[in-house]
Amino acid sequence: MKIVKRYWVVALLGYWVVALLGCGTIKEVAKGFMGVSTKAMEDNRKSAITKTFNYDYLTCYTQTLDILKRIQAYIYMQSIKKHMIAIYVSEEDTTPVGLFFKEIDATNTQVEVSSPSTYAKEFISGKVFSVLDKEIASR
Repeated sequence: MKIVKRYWVVALLGYWVVALLGCGTIKEVAKGFMGVSTKAMEDNRKSAITKTFNYDYLTCYTQTLDILKRIQAYIYMQSIKKHMIAIYVSEEDTTPVGLFFKEIDATNTQVEVSSPSTYAKEFISGKVFSVLDKEIASR
């Protein structure tokens, strides 16, 4: 009988934890466990490195994807609808970095590079921004 009561207490406690935290948190914990959470990058957007480029949104997004592939960043999530690309610096360096895109107007797009790591944010923004700048200059 004591074992049954313990199970009920644990089940009730679990229910209250879920009710208090909400499903959104459970989803983020599951994503974090699988290594695909973007919450850390979203939370660090206030300190993102930001630059606006003279490209339409789709061109800027696809060229950024190409650059990330060339520098062998590990892309683990991309969503043109969510306006972001989530990467690890490389397959060996699993520091997460998020690239967020904002259409300013028909010919200008803002790119934000966010990460909990200052080094990763500076490294990736340096690589991506320099190539985007060169491609603009060569037009």
